[in-house]
Parts: sequence; structure tokens; C-alpha cells
Amino acid sequence: MSNQPPAWFDAALADKPEEREVVVHGTTIRYLSWGDKSKPGLVFVHGGAGHAHWWSFIAPLFTSEWHAVALHLSGMGDSGRRDDYSHDMWAREVMAVSDDAGFPGPPVVVGHSLGGMVTIQTAATFGDRLAGAVIVDAPVRRPSPESEEGRSGHAFKTPGVYDTKEQAVSHFALVPRQPSQNDYIIDYIAGTSVRETPEGWTWKFDPNIFDGTLVALRDQLNSVGCRVALFTGEQSVVVPPDTAKYMYDLMGRISPVVEIPEAHHHLMLDQPLAFVAALRTLLADWHHSTPFERTV
Repeated sequence: MSNQPPAWFDAALADKPEEREVVVHGTTIRYLSWGDKSKPGLVFVHGGAGHAHWWSFIAPLFTSEWHAVALHLSGMGDSGRRDDYSHDMWAREVMAVSDDAGFPGPPVVVGHSLGGMVTIQTAATFGDRLAGAVIVDAPVRRPSPESEEGRSGHAFKTPGVYDTKEQAVSHFALVPRQPSQNDYIIDYIAGTSVRETPEGWTWKFDPNIFDGTLVALRDQLNSVGCRVALFTGEQSVVVPPDTAKYMYDLMGRISPVVEIPEAHHHLMLDQPLAFVAALRTLLADWHHSTPFERTV
């Protein structure tokens, strides 16, 4: 395994984003912004218990054509917390950030895992205000892996508190667990996932984020109001081929399903450049082509 960051990774992180915030239904939602604000909008949505910096080494690779933003959903990252959480409210946060970013037209939303479910909800509720939605290894037949762990496991329900940042970071683990060849990415994400409190170092997410959010979103995917695509990992246990086929059917059998070779559930960690190349290709096609009429 390699822990020496390649040049492209260092260059991406050196492209420091503007940090902005917007209040959504009484809670402060913070987000990161890269690139020329006159360009089309591209919104990245992280997975469960994640944060905007999961995209900090991905989003800058799109700024030649896009104004890219990545938000911290409420209850996660650097955004505020709520008394309760829902896909509907998170979708409203996505749209509020999109509005605040000042895009010149409807944006494309890209969401991973739980963020993919939020993307489905956003496309179902606000599809007429989107240019497209890209679901990244988020299942529809069952809840997201983070939601399942949050309900039945211990990783999210009882987050630990540690004396030092180094101790906290050493306990970072992906959900679901998977091999990773890019330790430099894991180290970066782990380091941006913790915060210091009077009691010690702990994780940024609210342990209550998964209460009441175990939904499958079948009807929402079946009724998305914009272009939609599904990205999966070739070795993902979250969206295996039968689930991808089921989702393809729900999307009207006209939406692309793109499998990233050698990738597990966390595509942007396993195969970041393959993921970027595939997404760039999809976005270029969407920009120059006319969508098929969907029959439901």
C-alpha cells in the first residue's frame, strides 16, 4: 500500500476552497466552493457520518469546466446539528447551498452512499431545478450501509473520545469495511473527520443522524425529475449487480449505469482518477446531448 501522495493529490488539496455558509431551517450549513462562479454548478454530497472534505481532492479536478461545491450536511462535518434528520431536509440543504452558490443555471448533483440517497430525494423533489443527478454506489433496495450501522452497530451510535488527535485518527474505519490501496487518502479523510472538545478528541458527526432515516427511496428513484445516472464499484457489496439492475429498471432503462473497475463501495478512495474520468465523460455527454424521454 502507498502512503506517499501523488502529485495530482497534493495539487488538488493545494487548491484551497472558499468556505461559505447558509442558514437552512434554523441550522447553519457550511460548504466549500472551488472555481469560477460563472461556470455551471456541480454539487458534491458526502456519505453518512462524512463531511465535505471527502471531496476536497476530487472537486478541484472539475474546475476547468465547473463551479464545484461540496457541503457538510446537517449533523455532520462542520455544519450545525438538528433535533431530527431526514432525507427531505438534507435535500433542502442541497438546494439551499445551490441557491447560495449563485450558479448561472441548474446544477448537477453528485452524491455518494447516504449522499446518493439524498441526491435521489433531491432529484425527486426538485428535479425541475437540476441539470442532472449522479448516484454513487447508493442502494435503493435497502438502506445505506451507514444507516444500517447507525441503527444496529456501535461505530456511529457510541463514538469514542480520545486524549489526542492521533489516537482518534488511528480508530478511523470505513463503513462498510473494505481494503484500500491509498493510505494517503484515508489519512487525509481521517484527519478532517475529528474535532477537539473539552472532553477530548472525537468525531464530528451527531450520533443521532440515522434515527428515522432508514428509507429505501424506491418511489423517489422511480419519479426523478431530471437526468440521472448510477455509478457503482465493481467489487461493491453495497450495490451488487442485481441491485444495480433493479435501479436501472426504476430509472426507466435509459439512464447510464457506470461500473468503476477494481473499486469497492468508496469509489473516490479506491479509484479516484478512474472515478473522475468517468464522471467527466458523463458530464461532457450530458452537456452536448439531448436526454431521452422517460416513460414511467
